[in-house]
Amino acid sequence: MSERSIQLRLGVAAIAAAVFLYFYAIPAWVASPGQVPVAVMSPLFWPNVLAGMTGIIGLALVAKSRNSTAEALKQDAENRRPALLRLAAMAIVMVAVMYLIPRLGMVWTCMIAFAISAFIMNTRHRGAALISAVIIPLVLYFFFAHIAGVAVPQGNFVWLP
Repeated sequence: MSERSIQLRLGVAAIAAAVFLYFYAIPAWVASPGQVPVAVMSPLFWPNVLAGMTGIIGLALVAKSRNSTAEALKQDAENRRPALLRLAAMAIVMVAVMYLIPRLGMVWTCMIAFAISAFIMNTRHRGAALISAVIIPLVLYFFFAHIAGVAVPQGNFVWLP
């Protein structure tokens, strides 16, 4: 099976999954109150965003499969081993996140996971990645804990105010 057909099949599958999620799964299985004052606070908001992003990624894969050249496909084949190693490393990070959340709390675990993920993906902007790894989880914590009033899981060792 060629790279082009794999991309096309993945794209069509992603589009089908997005349609299924948006039109059937989310309305059928996600409970939501009738009136939510802020759209971001609705339980339907983020599943709909993820379904939309899945559809957009599927469209991009289909478009890329149509525009792929033989040279680009050859270059993709050469980069397969490092990509698979990064994928395996990210799987290890995900397992570690599930292990660490009850122990360190969501905020500290996300800081560590964000920083490690940035280095696994070999970013050129390491300073910005480290600053983002600290700032983004803290800002999200203060929004959800102090503005939205949602309990954010805290760890056994360090508690945030």
